Amino acid sequence: MGCGLIKMRYLAAVSAIVVAGAAHAQSSVTLFGIVDTGLVYQSNARVTGSTTQGASLYSMQSGNLSTSRFGLRGSEDLGGGLSAVFWLENGFATNTGAAKNGGDLFGRQSWVGLRSSQYGTLTLGRQYDFMVDYVAPMSATGSGFGGNLADHPYDNDNLNNDMRLNNSIKFSSVSFDGFKAGTMFAFSNDAGQFSNNSAYSMGASYSYGAFNAAAAYVQVNRTANPASANAVGAVSTGDGDALTTGGNQQIFGAGVQYKFGQSSVGAIWTHSVTYNVTGIWQGGSTSIGALNGSYIKFDNFELNGRYFVHPNFSLGASYTYTTGAFGGTTAATSATPHWNQVMAQADYLFSPTTDVYLEGVYQRVSGGNGNPAFDASIYSLDPSSNNQQVVVSVGMRHRF
Repeated sequence: MGCGLIKMRYLAAVSAIVVAGAAHAQSSVTLFGIVDTGLVYQSNARVTGSTTQGASLYSMQSGNLSTSRFGLRGSEDLGGGLSAVFWLENGFATNTGAAKNGGDLFGRQSWVGLRSSQYGTLTLGRQYDFMVDYVAPMSATGSGFGGNLADHPYDNDNLNNDMRLNNSIKFSSVSFDGFKAGTMFAFSNDAGQFSNNSAYSMGASYSYGAFNAAAAYVQVNRTANPASANAVGAVSTGDGDALTTGGNQQIFGAGVQYKFGQSSVGAIWTHSVTYNVTGIWQGGSTSIGALNGSYIKFDNFELNGRYFVHPNFSLGASYTYTTGAFGGTTAATSATPHWNQVMAQADYLFSPTTDVYLEGVYQRVSGGNGNPAFDASIYSLDPSSNNQQVVVSVGMRHRF
């Protein structure tokens, strides 16, 4: 009797393990990340506490191409082509161990949703807009090969995904014969101020063989009264997420790309404008008070190309011309700056997950009217003390 009971318990335990294993087989959770660190040379870097004195700067920096990060992503098969999905992603600096994104635990992305193999994916949380999803892959910056150092001035068009949308609901379709589209809305989460720091985005892309094209739009709605600013809405200012501060912000653009094997050539045009501007993202943070005017706008024109000399070795380059206009409080403080920026890169892959790179960027600004906000400035590095700057980085990147 006792022996039979023991056998029954043993069989029950084995059955439970088998059932648990079968259930687990329909779910997956993946730990992923990137670690990117390099040595950087900058010319004319501003001396601490001064906007006019500059010196050469040699430093170690994290994330010269890809921001160092780690995260968890997962899915659960719910049957009928439907899956539950989630994504939690944290950014950090490898050279100091410090958290990025103002210390947010999952400041890069944090969302949960449902994915349909027939229609698309619906997600809720802190997410990227469709300039990032559709247009950025055709650029040298962002999800392109040139990475962070190749971003456009102040990342004014968000192709380098420095801005995320909090409190957002987003739908991205599956591909229908090469065509994809999506739309999203981000809530202000502020009682009585539905449109004060809310945002929305939409976009579409099309692929046919080696040819790709995409277009997208983003708008951030904000009050023009600084005293009524909502700092924790769709675009938070407390964690350095905002590219500009002030009134409404609009970003739109389009790109095309042609691939031949691993190599590619691309062209991008983007436009951005912020009304009643009070600050702009420079040197890794949004400097409120650096600009005060009725508007600031940018048009970015980029050509880029990457050629694989060998399956493990590539050469890449991009040229970006940016025109700007700033409406100051007076005619004397207004400006029409324009930027010329050249990037060149050599990248060697030891494996599909580990590479070393050498990348250089030269930027020159004209027409800044003496405003330090219009000095040369490359990614989140120390801005220049004048209208030009050279940055050279050699580093190593590992993906897992």
